[in-house]
Amino acid sequence: MGYDFYKGKKVFITGHTGFKGTWICKMLLSMGAEVSGYSLTPPTAPALFDICGAQKDMLSVIGDIRDRELLCSTMQRIKPDIVIHMAAQPIVRESYKNPVYTYETNVMGTVNLLEAVRSCDSVRSVVNVTTDKVYLNREWQWGYRENEELNGSDPYSNSKSCSELVTSCYKKSFFNERGTAVSSCRAGNVIGGGDFAPDRIIPDCIRAAHKGEDIIVRNPHSTRPYQHVLEPLTAYLTVAQRQYEDPSLADSYNVGPEERDCRTTGELVTLFCESWNRFHGTDIKWKHLSDGGPHEANFLKLDCSKIKAVIGWRPRLSIEEALDKTVEWSNAYYSGENVSECMERQIGEFIF
Repeated sequence: MGYDFYKGKKVFITGHTGFKGTWICKMLLSMGAEVSGYSLTPPTAPALFDICGAQKDMLSVIGDIRDRELLCSTMQRIKPDIVIHMAAQPIVRESYKNPVYTYETNVMGTVNLLEAVRSCDSVRSVVNVTTDKVYLNREWQWGYRENEELNGSDPYSNSKSCSELVTSCYKKSFFNERGTAVSSCRAGNVIGGGDFAPDRIIPDCIRAAHKGEDIIVRNPHSTRPYQHVLEPLTAYLTVAQRQYEDPSLADSYNVGPEERDCRTTGELVTLFCESWNRFHGTDIKWKHLSDGGPHEANFLKLDCSKIKAVIGWRPRLSIEEALDKTVEWSNAYYSGENVSECMERQIGEFIF
């Protein structure tokens, strides 16, 4: 990624108040971009967006992605060069509880976003962020490629599969002739400082470890492509830049860790305990306790050879390094240190 590329560029982020949204805003601000965001209020309390003070350096619009009229008028007012679509209902278990809201947000939200882009001729590059879970999961031991069948089995995963189909249709129907480059990025599970979401393994680990409690793991044998949050965000920004410069590169891209860093949840939590105990001098442990929750895939891995070959992106951090950075941020937060400075330092170490 050419870091000077983003200086002065107008970048519009949906879902900017979320965990990944806040980190990408901080990244773009560090590169001199003019950042605008459209999102609901932060989804957690506490919330990284509020804690790090990102709002003071950008335009933050509070709005629902389901509100097409407000979204379109906001984008027409800002006239961005680049759009990164991250607004979503992202939790698998929540999608079982509220499937209608999940589909409204993840499917019609994508339709609304692309309609807003249609109404705004300043936009030259769009990245729709989906998930590694868009694929029909056959529990294969090898990674899924971008040409595999899309058919997520739970409401969250399936809604993201639908979002992919919507994106493909709009590209062919409206954007190819106009010259607006549109890609989708299918990222794996992310970890990093400031994720306070419920029902995610590393935030659950941090909450338990901070209280000095054993960590409960409901499915230690599931394999997921975990990586630090800065990895996929750099991929999104690299794709956005490369297709801005060459629209023929617009496509769908998997984003995930190297093969050696695809670990089971049990292995991940063991490494987390080692990192936490090293930082704090404690003896935190985990135990397996199934809670009889809804079905989730057991084995999921991505083949990321396409984005490496076409875009030139590849992951940099090992899973051990990713966990150390996550624990470092959490230590700063619980110690009352300036977490914004911690984020800026981690971003600087990663991208500059």
